[in-house]
Amino acid sequence: MEIRTTGFGHPDAQQLAADVQQEYVRRYGDGDQTAIRADHFDPPAGLFVIGYQDGRPVACGGWRAKEQDEDGLRDTDAELKRMYVVPEARGRGYARAVLRHLEASALAAGRTRLVLETGTLQPEAIALYTSEGYAEIRKFGYYKDHEQSVCMGKELAAVPVPQPADVR
Repeated sequence: MEIRTTGFGHPDAQQLAADVQQEYVRRYGDGDQTAIRADHFDPPAGLFVIGYQDGRPVACGGWRAKEQDEDGLRDTDAELKRMYVVPEARGRGYARAVLRHLEASALAAGRTRLVLETGTLQPEAIALYTSEGYAEIRKFGYYKDHEQSVCMGKELAAVPVPQPADVR
């Protein structure tokens, strides 16, 4: 899989974002209502990438800078958003590769912690994040008062720089 920085406004990013919204509808009955704009992912305050396999978009994810707030977020945090792998490409390590790429890019941009919000009906996401060193943190954001919301974070200071690899 080749990971390319595309921006959130790219047509492939918009298609994958629409697909992940449908995934949320299937699991939770509604799409993610969190406000997201393409410019949230513009460097240096963010990044959005797509993983391509044989020229086809199969995975995506991004981060956006966060500011200190009453929910415990810090000025040096980055929020992970729209992590997704198309169903037919799951189980190949693509999400892990995208996640590690995003961690390294956030750290390079001066971010010291990556935070995210997922849900109890996404056990595979929770398992991925836990296996990569994420732990539950105080809930934040649009869904902080929802019972199914799970917020996680990881300090990035010890994140190793990923080496180029061909993920299959």
